[in-house]
Amino acid sequence: MKKYIVLFISLFLLLTGCGKGDTNNVKEDFVKNIDKRNSYLIKGTMNIISNEDNFSYNITAAKSKDYYRVNLVNTINNHEQVILKSEEGVYVITPSLNKSFKFQSEWPDNGSQAYLLNSLVDDIKTDAESKAEKSENGFIITAKVNYPNNANLVSEKIYVDDKREIQKVEVLDSSGNIKITVKFTSIDYKPSFKDDYFKLESLIDDECCEEDEETSKIIEDIIYPLYLPTNTYLSSKNTINTDVGNRVILTFTGESPFTLIEEVATPKTEFEIIPVYGEPLMLNDTFGALSANSLYWTSNNIDYYISSEKLSSTELLTIAESISSGSLTVAGEK
Repeated sequence: MKKYIVLFISLFLLLTGCGKGDTNNVKEDFVKNIDKRNSYLIKGTMNIISNEDNFSYNITAAKSKDYYRVNLVNTINNHEQVILKSEEGVYVITPSLNKSFKFQSEWPDNGSQAYLLNSLVDDIKTDAESKAEKSENGFIITAKVNYPNNANLVSEKIYVDDKREIQKVEVLDSSGNIKITVKFTSIDYKPSFKDDYFKLESLIDDECCEEDEETSKIIEDIIYPLYLPTNTYLSSKNTINTDVGNRVILTFTGESPFTLIEEVATPKTEFEIIPVYGEPLMLNDTFGALSANSLYWTSNNIDYYISSEKLSSTELLTIAESISSGSLTVAGEK
């Protein structure tokens, strides 16, 4: 009789505990699989939702030991930017403008990056409450995220199949709304890279950009932010003529004063490297350069620069993301 009882209990534990055990091992299996990889090449898509706007990218992300290269191409306007981490530093390159920002930065280790596998693993390891649960097509790993300059993003869902291979990542805000989605279409764990693939020189085209005399460098429609901090208003706007066009300077005054500068983006005939004491920052449709009290980015062929001694990096980001080609009405002018 005891023999049958022991057999029954063993079968019960096997049937009821197996599924739970598998779920508990999902995180560990996923982490081990990525940790043992010295390199990978990922292709996929990234979708960013901001208010009612949708921004879509094609992504190619590569890692080789401590080097990274991420190519992002905006599917709407074909605008391409490349994030490169090499032995010389961290760069954000805009090939069409023949220029780059150079950062002394700990990117990508200083925050969450939904399109990098090792960053997802770091999120899982950092969050003691991260968990996995069974889904219809595999498993979902949930973990907290760390976006230092965007406090609105708080968690992520990592979708893996039964073989623990990643399929998709969703980044959510505090209300559970999906703000970023990355879908992985292919992953190569044994890629072959050219010798200069992770070098800045491979991204420089000496014949890239020639001056176009017919292209207007004049800003005819001033673009205003749709969002302003509380008790802050536009106090002045000035247009300055330059050697290549004009520059618009908007001054906002009040409790959270800041200055916004706009001018037409001009491709450089010689490759330009701009040193930045700060971090690369992902906006809706582009990457920008964030420093202690300023933010610089290019969108829809316009260079933008915000500076403020009062605003936090999150507030600078919020203002920047509220600026679009449709923001032509004056916000808060007095």
